[in-house]
Amino acid sequence: MAHYAKVLNGIVEKVIVAEEDFFDSFVDDSPGTWIQTSYNTYGGQHSLGGTPLRKNFAGIGFTYDKEKDAFIPPQSYKGWVLNDDTCLWEPPTPNPSDENNYYEWNEETEQWELI
Repeated sequence: MAHYAKVLNGIVEKVIVAEEDFFDSFVDDSPGTWIQTSYNTYGGQHSLGGTPLRKNFAGIGFTYDKEKDAFIPPQSYKGWVLNDDTCLWEPPTPNPSDENNYYEWNEETEQWELI
């Protein structure tokens, strides 16, 4: 079984699980294109050591970038920047690495705050 995303105007509208040969006889008159996505791919890495597919597992509301052949999640925060290698959004400053505390992004101050 594989996962497929229905993309219309660059936006993922739905995701289904189907056998590849399902599309040989499937009739879909609605606009858009079905594009395969991998449940095990995140940030350009395959969690089981396989070949990553389209940078990230597609979700509803994700963007499909045809040039990058990648699914990109919605932007987390206005000031975050897209990493071209992972196709994930990253904060302008890294999350503090402190194993004893938890931090939350404050969009107003554009800084990490201890919670």
